[in-house]
Amino acid sequence: MLYRYGWQDCTTILFYFFITIILHAVVQEYVLDKVNRRLNLSKSKNTKFSESGQLCVFHLVSSVWSFYILITEGYLFHPSSLWENYPHVHLRFQVKLFFLTQLAYWLHALPELYFQKVRKEEIPRQLQYICLYLLHISAAYLLNLSPVGLVLLCLQYLSELGFHIARMFYFTDESHQKMFDLWAVNFVFTRMVTLTLVFLAVGFGLARAENQGLDWNMGNFNTVLIRMPVLLLVSLTQSWLLWKFIHFQLKRWREFRHAQAARKRAAAKQTPRPLKRDSLGHHENGTIKAENGASPRPKKIKAP
Repeated sequence: MLYRYGWQDCTTILFYFFITIILHAVVQEYVLDKVNRRLNLSKSKNTKFSESGQLCVFHLVSSVWSFYILITEGYLFHPSSLWENYPHVHLRFQVKLFFLTQLAYWLHALPELYFQKVRKEEIPRQLQYICLYLLHISAAYLLNLSPVGLVLLCLQYLSELGFHIARMFYFTDESHQKMFDLWAVNFVFTRMVTLTLVFLAVGFGLARAENQGLDWNMGNFNTVLIRMPVLLLVSLTQSWLLWKFIHFQLKRWREFRHAQAARKRAAAKQTPRPLKRDSLGHHENGTIKAENGASPRPKKIKAP
C-alpha cells in the first residue's frame, strides 16, 4: 500500500495532536515529576529539567524510528536514492505516519507553552525552534523530498538528544560538563553533514535530473525557483545555528576566564605573609624572639 498526501491528513494530524498531549502528560506525571521530587531542584532548574526530559524521550523515539526507516527503505546504503526517481509522491505507510506524527508533535508544543507555564522570557526561544521544525518538516513533506527530510531529521534528532542528555546530567550535578564538549563536536559535525547532503541532493542531484519543470498533478517541484529557496532556507538555518553556537561558546569562555581571574585575585588577597622561623631560636624577620615575644637570655657555656 502506497499513500499520497492530501487534505485528509489534517484530521490525522489533529488525532495524533491529542494523542501527543496525553503522552506528554503521562511522561511528565509518572516519570519526570517523580525524578524532580528526588533531586529537589530549584524552580527554574525544575522547568528546564522537565523540558529536556520531554525532548529526550521524543528525540530518542524519533531518531530510532527514522534510522529504522532509512535502513528498511534503502536510503542509508544508497545515497543516490535521495534524489533519484523524484518526485517521491507515493509513500509507504511508515514514512507517511512518521511525517504526520512529527507535525502533530511540534504543533502540540504550542499549547504546551501555556500548560507548562513557561516563563515569558523563554517563550520566544521556544517559538523559534518550534516554527523552524514545522517549516522544515512541512517543506520536505509537501515538496516530496521525504528521503532528504528523513536523513536530516535523523541527524538533527541525534544531535539534540546528546544536548538534552548532557543538560539533564548537568542539572543533577554541575560538575558534569564534559558531555557538553562531546555534544559541541557532534553539533558542528551535524551542521557540516547537513549542508553537504542538502547541496548534494538538491543542488546537484535534482539539478541534473531529466524531469525539470513544475507539475502540480504529478507532484514535481524540480525547478530552479523552488530548489534555490530550499537551499537558502537550509543554509540560513544552519548558519544561524552555528552563529548562536559560536556566540554562546565565546560568552561561556569569557565568563570562565573572568571567574578564574577573580579567584586568583581573591586567593592573592587572602594569603597571609609568611613568617620565617627556625626550630630553636624562633627567628622572625631576621630577629630572635622567644615564644612570648621577649628576647631570650644568653646561655652560659660551661667549661669541660
